[in-house]
Parts: sequence; C-alpha cells; structure tokens
Amino acid sequence: MMRKLLVILLSIGFFNVSLAVACSTCGCSTPPWENLFNGKDLTGWEQKNGKAKYEAVDGMIVGSTVASTPNSFLCTQKLYGDFILEYDMKCEVGLNSGVQIRSNSLDSYSKGRVHGYQVECDTSNRKYSAGIYDEARRGWLYTLKENKKGQDAFKNGQWNKFRVEAIGSSIRTFLNGVPCANLNDSMTPEGLIALQVHSVGKNKAMVGKTVSWKNIRIITKEPQKYATKKVSISLVDMDPTPNTLTDKEKKEGWKLLWDGKTTRGWRGAKMDGFPAKGWVIKNGELAVHASGGGESAYGGDIVTEKGYRNFELSVDFKLSKGANSGIKYFVDTGLNKGQGSAIGCEFQILDDQNHPDAKLGWNVGSRTVASLYDLMIAKDKRMSMTGWNNARVVVKGAHVEHWLNHIKVLEYERRTPAWRALVAKSKYKRWPNFGEAEEGLLLLQDHGDEVHFRNIKIKELQ
Repeated sequence: MMRKLLVILLSIGFFNVSLAVACSTCGCSTPPWENLFNGKDLTGWEQKNGKAKYEAVDGMIVGSTVASTPNSFLCTQKLYGDFILEYDMKCEVGLNSGVQIRSNSLDSYSKGRVHGYQVECDTSNRKYSAGIYDEARRGWLYTLKENKKGQDAFKNGQWNKFRVEAIGSSIRTFLNGVPCANLNDSMTPEGLIALQVHSVGKNKAMVGKTVSWKNIRIITKEPQKYATKKVSISLVDMDPTPNTLTDKEKKEGWKLLWDGKTTRGWRGAKMDGFPAKGWVIKNGELAVHASGGGESAYGGDIVTEKGYRNFELSVDFKLSKGANSGIKYFVDTGLNKGQGSAIGCEFQILDDQNHPDAKLGWNVGSRTVASLYDLMIAKDKRMSMTGWNNARVVVKGAHVEHWLNHIKVLEYERRTPAWRALVAKSKYKRWPNFGEAEEGLLLLQDHGDEVHFRNIKIKELQ
C-alpha cells in the first residue's frame, strides 16, 4: 500500500512541491528568470540583415531559410551585459545556426552587419554545438575539438537545451547539462541577443528548412549568484597578460605608460612626486580609492611626466558602483593651481545608472561615460558594470576620436568655430583656448570614487 501511495505522490509532483515550500522557508531564493519570448508573437524582437522568415508558432520561434539572402538575425530590442541565458533549440540536419550574445549592429561597422559572440548550433560531423564563434569578426574562439563529452551532448535533429553564463569577461556554455565552452574575453561587455538563420545561398535543397527556439529565458539580476560554481573544462584566455605588450603591438609601435608595478613615469598633477595617499598599486592594477566623492580632494589627479601631441591612447578601467573619474588629455597643470582637477579634454568615466552627473551639464548626456565631458555626448555605447572596459583616445592634429570597448562613440575637430562655440557654452569657457594646445600631459582623475586602471599604453602617431 505504501509503495503504491509513493508512486502516486511522485506522479503528481508532490515531492517537487514540498521541496519548493521547504526552500522558501529556509531562505533559498528562486532564480529571477525573465522570458524573452512571450510564446505568442515577436514583440521585443526585430530582424536585421537577411530576409529569412521568422514567425511565432505553437509557443516556438521558427526561422525558415530563404534563397540568396545573407545571414539573418532576429535580435532583441534591448542590450544585455551580464546574464544567464537558457533556451531550447532544434535545427534541421544540414543547417548551421546559432544564438548571438553581446553582439552589435552598428552603422559604423560593416554597414550594420550583426557581429560578435555566437553560441554555435552545429549539425555537421564536426560537432561544435555550444562552441563560441565570433561572427563577422575574429572567427572561432572556442571549439569543442578537445571536449569529447561536449561533442557527444548534442542530439542532432532534436530539441537541445543550451545554457550561457556571461558574467564579466567570462563566457561559459552548457549543452543538455554538459559543460562545453569556458572563455575569458573582454572585447565586448554588452550587446544584443539574436537568433540566427544562416544563409544557404542558392542551394534549392536547403531552402525552407527550419531552426526553432522555445523556452527562451534570462537572468540579469545578480547572475553571478546563480552561476555554476565550477567547470571541469579548460579555459581559453583571449585577453593578453595585463600590463604587457604582444609582439604585434611592439611592431606597431605601442609602449606601456605604466609598468604594472611602480609609479615610474607618473606624478601628482599638482606636485613633483607621486601622491603619498589615495592611489594603490596591487595585483597589476592602479586604483584610486574612495574618499567621499570630492574632485581631486584626497590623493589628487596623476599625470604623465611626458607630454604627447599625436597619439593613440588605450586604458582599461573598472568601475565601482556609482563611481566618477576620467581620463584627460592635452592637460596643462599650470592652468588650475587651486582646488579641483587639472584642466584638459576629458574622456568621462562614470556609472551612468547610479551617478547624478549622467543627467547634469548644459548639454544633458555629455557627462556620461565615454563622452567628451560637458561638451559632446557619446553614442552606441556598450559597457560592463562588473568587469573591465577599454577606453581609447585617438588624436591626429585637430581630429579626435573616443572609443569605448572597440566601438567609436564620438569624434570631433578642435580649433574650429564649432569647437569654440561648444566650449563657450560649457564649464570650460573660463579657460582661454581650451583644448587647442599642440601638446599636453595625460591624466587619470581622482574624483573621490574607487576606480581601477590597467593596460595603460600609447602609440605615438606622425
């Protein structure tokens, strides 16, 4: 009798319900999943590039191949940075497909071509499903050539469950519960999620074949809390060792501005030596510590000992919550000898979501991250709030560009009537000929918030 009762209870899911109740009483939290697909229509999605057919059918998104069209992508209208993504996917045998994560479609890159990380779905004998391919950019980043268990996890022509954990620079994938890829790469910290239907060219036999997705859901709130603790597969690290130069960079003329260990080459903006407080070097990172949010009020800004004229400057930075800082160029430390920061053009560093400066200034938005502080607004930004980001400033005479995470976000010309009109409206109007110097120092700002820097390097241009 007891055995029969046990079978009945199991069949109606009694123990699962009991477990859920028990978890709620002991304080265990339920993962905060959000559905990316409502099961009825394609609300929240938009198609880019090719003309493959996408439709909502019986709780699925079904993509169908079309002849003579490029790769097609059904993209989320929102951008995602750190997340855990799960979806079920079925791909007809013979097709190649995948799901884009942290991907972009920008007018400035190949006329809007969707590019970035792709979690592969591979029906061929190669068996690279859940490997990571860099679509329209670098190619394969993580194959499954050395992961036999991962290769065998894929069920060809059937439904497969994919899980992607993208947190900071770490991207890990799982296929039907089996670990498949373990990648460290910080090139793109935020972007679209997109469902790919691959081009089939003029192959009539492949026209009309389908790729299907269902149960598409995501965690964006504290995803690290729900991430898999350990994986047994090898790590592929695409990021070079911090504070070093690759052979390619050396040949191109790059030089380190900071050696990762000492204060050599830097001094306080308003002193002869390096600040005795406020700045800390640890684990290959140069960090300005929190001191209440004051502008250059504790350790103070630091500047290079040498001035620069035409250059390409690259700096990795990582923000604390609510932080404010900046990277300045064409700095003249003699302009402001009183309180506050030294004067120069500024690549703004800011937590746009949690710092009030994001909504201040005469030109609202010009104080957000990567903007030319108080002058010009950065556009098409992709930003990580938990991991490292890359700032890049390119100066060629009067022409200047700001880049954030390898995307150009603004450009301008100095020494023009338009430039002077901008300055006249800004907080810099009191400084004669602001931003028009031939040469100046480079600066890392102490704005009283914790910010970390590394990989500070420069290439001088002709």
